[in-house]
Amino acid sequence: MLLHFTKMHGLGNDFMVVDLITQRLRLRDDQVRILADRHEGIGFDQLLIVEPPTDPDMDFRYRIFNADGSEVENCGNGARCFARFVLDQRLTHKREIHVETAGGPLILKVENDGRVRVDMGVPRFEPGALPFEANRDRPSHDLIVDGETLEISVVSLGNPHAVLRIDTLGVETLDDAPVARLGPAIERHPRFPKRVNVGFMHIVSRREIRLRVFERGSGETRACGTGACAAVATGIRQGLLDASVQVHLPGGELTIDWAGGESHLFMTGPATRVFDGRIVIS
Repeated sequence: MLLHFTKMHGLGNDFMVVDLITQRLRLRDDQVRILADRHEGIGFDQLLIVEPPTDPDMDFRYRIFNADGSEVENCGNGARCFARFVLDQRLTHKREIHVETAGGPLILKVENDGRVRVDMGVPRFEPGALPFEANRDRPSHDLIVDGETLEISVVSLGNPHAVLRIDTLGVETLDDAPVARLGPAIERHPRFPKRVNVGFMHIVSRREIRLRVFERGSGETRACGTGACAAVATGIRQGLLDASVQVHLPGGELTIDWAGGESHLFMTGPATRVFDGRIVIS
């Protein structure tokens, strides 16, 4: 079958986006892995699928697959690309788009400047929401990794996140953070039964952070939208950050706004179309 797709990125976090409303196809895990290969396939951090909604109150169903073929609940950078894709492909004329995901409903709004503002819902800190094995909800938890005790915060934004502040790791700059060593060890730690995304945060000021994210199933990426939301949410909860924060990721910047408590968290940032293509799927 000849499959039409679009390559997009959000701050360098790159995606293959496929419309399965006007096309009919079911991709297997092994096909996703082949397409994700950066030497022999298209190459991407995640595959984004546009499907008809199962909920009549939603406009679309949004599905996300990692490069290893595993399906995940949410992707913030992908959500912004999803909104631009369905608008650019004329699958909708709405600039406020309601989508269902495995992690719950999202509201996506395309601004006049082309950036996309995403209502990410209410951050959930209770361990069972990730899930994370802990006796109770706390602003931080101790996690033993290879004999080393780490201080982490956990939160769900529809998908699970663990966040570490680099000052607790004994390093002064984000470049020195042991992402390659600790990222995969925490991602697959037995206290996270469904694995976890891992953020390494450097607090620059109350309104500014720098962040690197090791994403489950994909490794370190240039940007992670839900990771940015998770880092800011944990920082605000601990009283370290203000309600509006600029997040500097290797791929660019996002603005995260959260008033705390049961209020909804909002992420605003760009989404860029790279090229359209066709590939034969067998």
